[in-house]
This record gives sequence, C-alpha cells and structure tokens, in this order.
Amino acid sequence: MTKPPKHLLTALKISISAILIYFIFTKIDSKEIGTVLKKVNLLYVAVAVLLFVLSKVIASIRLNLYFHQINISLSEKSNLKLYLLGMFYNLFLPGGIGGDAYKGYVIKKKFKVATKKVVSVLVLDRLSGLLLLFIYACILALFVQIDWLQDFKLLFILAIFLSIITFWFLNKKFFRYTLPIFWTSFMFSALVQIAQLASILLLLKALGINTDILGYLLIFLISSIVSVIPLTIGGIGSREVTFFYGATLLNLNETVSISVSMLFFLVTAFVSLFGIFYHFKKPILEKKD
Repeated sequence: MTKPPKHLLTALKISISAILIYFIFTKIDSKEIGTVLKKVNLLYVAVAVLLFVLSKVIASIRLNLYFHQINISLSEKSNLKLYLLGMFYNLFLPGGIGGDAYKGYVIKKKFKVATKKVVSVLVLDRLSGLLLLFIYACILALFVQIDWLQDFKLLFILAIFLSIITFWFLNKKFFRYTLPIFWTSFMFSALVQIAQLASILLLLKALGINTDILGYLLIFLISSIVSVIPLTIGGIGSREVTFFYGATLLNLNETVSISVSMLFFLVTAFVSLFGIFYHFKKPILEKKD
C-alpha cells in the first residue's frame, strides 16, 4: 500500500489543528481569554519556563541512558543539543523530518548501530514518559473531589500497578537489553513529569488561580497524553480541546483552562525555538569520555 506524500499528511495535520482551534473559539469568548492573559504574572511565568527547561534536561538524560544501553556512548552535552534540535523540528518544522526521526538518523550514521535498536530505544523513551503521565493522572484522579470519579478509585489504583507491570514485561520480553536501566529511567520519567507539573502549577499562579488546582493538573496530564497522538501539529488543537472538555467534565472554568493551555504552548514554543541555532549549525556528536 502506497504511503500518502508527506506534504499531504502535513496539510492534513495543519487542517485538523486549525479546525480544532476554530471549534474551541466558537465555544469560548476570545475576549475573556485575552482578559485572563493580560493579568498574567510574568515572574511566575519565568520560573515556569525554567522548570520546563529542567524537565527537558532530565528527559534528555533519560534518553541518553537508553542510548548507552545499545553502545551509543554519546556525551550528555551533545545529546542535549540534539534533543533541543529535535524539539525545534517537532514544533516548527512539521512538514520536514520529525525530531525523533532526525535523532535516529544522525545517531545511526555516527555510531553505526542497527536501525531496529535505535528506533526501539526512541520508542521506549517516549513510552516511559507516557507511563508516568498515566500514573500521575491516576494518582491525581484519586484526590480530585468530583463525585463520578469516586466510583473509579479502585480501578485507578489497579491501573497504576498494572501499567508498571505491563511495561516491565514488555521490556523483558522484547527489549531485554534495556532492563538494567528500567527503574532508573522510571525515576527520571517521574522527575520529568514532576518538573512539568510544577511548571503548570506556576502558570496557574501566574493567572491568579488558587482553587481547583488538582483538577487543572489532571487535565494537563491527560492533554499531554492526547497531544502525543500524531493527528495535529505539535499537539496544537488537541491539547486545547482536551483542556476544554476536561474543564467541563470536572466543573472547572473553561476560559481559565484554555488560557493555561495556551500559556503552556507559548512556554514550549519559546524553549523549542532555541533549537533553531542547531538547525543552522548542526551539533557535532561527541563520544562520552
């Protein structure tokens, strides 16, 4: 079966993002969002940016752990540069090569490692992050004071343990060479999501939101999972729709919810934009001493 041309897939993703954003703004008064964003405390935003950067530094270290397991002795500095370039490609050059695809290409070219192993560790790195998003979402769901959620408490607890066990057996069955770093990567993933949750918490503070914090954090985690689905450009649109309907289900303020989503996107875009430097001056991949 012939694959559709990349430019058609890109056009489709852009269209879906545009439709979803348009849909959201038919449900929310854009003037209200503007009013909320005008009151933002920039000091809180600045610290939120730093925490987001910290989360990405930790994530890059986690990825390098996986690289080292397949004998790719990449230095942390080189890996961080490559990671930042990948962030830029994922968000700003969706029509070209994706961030993960580019990382896989240059790693394979430099270290002469099997394509299957490179792809495997890139996928496992993503799955490790998604696992902790899911676990934290289940934990927060236990404490959010919404009546209909209370009926699923036992299910949330079981889901936490089953997800960890399932991921561990997946690693053992198909990627045994990654087992030595399973719990280390798990810990790094936990730290990544803690840093991002702290970043969102500060963005809520920046907007003057001091109530229903757990609900907004829960929506953020769910939106982060949804945004991974490759239907939109950089999760634009899908994240906002999740924030909107999440707010509706959890009896939160939809305008505030969308404002948080937009603010987080701006933080992500701001940090990712720094990767443009390595687009024009490709990082030299150095081996670990």
